[in-house]
Amino acid sequence: MNKKKEPIVIMILRILLGCVFIFSGFTKAIDPVANCYQFNDYFHSFNMDFMQLFSMIFAYGLTIVELTLGIMMLFRIKMRLTSVVYLLFMCFFLLLTAWLALAEHLEVNYGYDFGVVKDCGCFGKAIKLSNLGTFLKNIGIIIPTIIIFIRRKEIPDVRMTELGKWVTIGIVVAAVFGLQLYCHRHLPIIDFSDWKVGTNVAESYIDRPEVTESRYVYADSAGNKYYFSDEELMAQYDTAPEFFDDKTDLDPEVKVIDSLKRAPIQGFTMWTLPDTTGQISDLAPDLLNTANNRPLYIMFLHYVEEADMSIIQSDELQHIINECKANKADFVALTNSSAKEVNAFIKENKITYPIYRSDCDPVKGPFIVRDAIHTNPGIIYIQNGIVIDKWAGRDFDEINFAEELKLSQTVIAKYKEKQAKKEAKNKE
Repeated sequence: MNKKKEPIVIMILRILLGCVFIFSGFTKAIDPVANCYQFNDYFHSFNMDFMQLFSMIFAYGLTIVELTLGIMMLFRIKMRLTSVVYLLFMCFFLLLTAWLALAEHLEVNYGYDFGVVKDCGCFGKAIKLSNLGTFLKNIGIIIPTIIIFIRRKEIPDVRMTELGKWVTIGIVVAAVFGLQLYCHRHLPIIDFSDWKVGTNVAESYIDRPEVTESRYVYADSAGNKYYFSDEELMAQYDTAPEFFDDKTDLDPEVKVIDSLKRAPIQGFTMWTLPDTTGQISDLAPDLLNTANNRPLYIMFLHYVEEADMSIIQSDELQHIINECKANKADFVALTNSSAKEVNAFIKENKITYPIYRSDCDPVKGPFIVRDAIHTNPGIIYIQNGIVIDKWAGRDFDEINFAEELKLSQTVIAKYKEKQAKKEAKNKE
């Protein structure tokens, strides 16, 4: 009996479909918290806020289905079932993304306000696509999906017993669940955030102020003007003071040496709590651009009332605070909570370190504190504006100051080397 052969075109389409689903599922599996946030945004967009209680369950479930389907498609496991579920899956998301693309178009061009989600999240944080781009991508995927569905009887299943197929599916489901659980309890094994290790967050989030220089102006009888900086003026007096005998001293002028450069990502703030006069200050520029080279440990508390208090009150955290004092490092916390909530939190828990606030609209964001590290609380170590390391709350006991100091030298050196190569390439 001749073995049934799969047409080569069908095989290529099947492999491509499997790889797309595996990649898409994997990017979400390594960061289930971000996937949960995405579901929260979708539920809010569709006025289904009551469903946000189940966002994490949906996040786990969607990823398990997507990755498992991808592996089943790639290795020809129960192809008739797989092709049917693939088609249903893609039809649903094609319709969803069609609405999102249309709604965003109506918002941008005709003033409607649907509160539409701007980032589909189909590839997690790895690849960001617009709603229109996502819709076009889904059209590109559903065409081979339909072909596979129509020709599904021509694709032979992998040579395996029925029990073996279900056992394999069960193993895949368990593995994907385990991967998500590990990344949920700790941190993503691959970090696609804007705060990943080696990133210069000072350049990403802090505006570079305008640099000016005051110049002294002198004019001669013919109306010619001469400009001097402080150093140039002193040098002129030292070498040829008679130059000024027939010159008129005019009002100084300010020369712009370097114009204001806006940071690529706007909205990051570290506001102090109001003082006795009600004044507040944004310390983000000072803390991230640490001129004195002091290490900075920021503990991110998305909202103080949601933080894991067993970690806040743990001996591990107190050890970190003590080590920061001993090693002349700054330890601060950052939250989206209100000043009133922060003050109550400090008083109730006898907090000794400063807690700063970042502006965040609960609907529109920016969700910088939430997205910097997907654990509440979590710590990010920054030096010279560069992210050196980061830890989930459950991993605070792994922080070793001596090792982190060595790591900082390596990370900063790699960053400088990368920047030098980039500058050399730009000059070419």
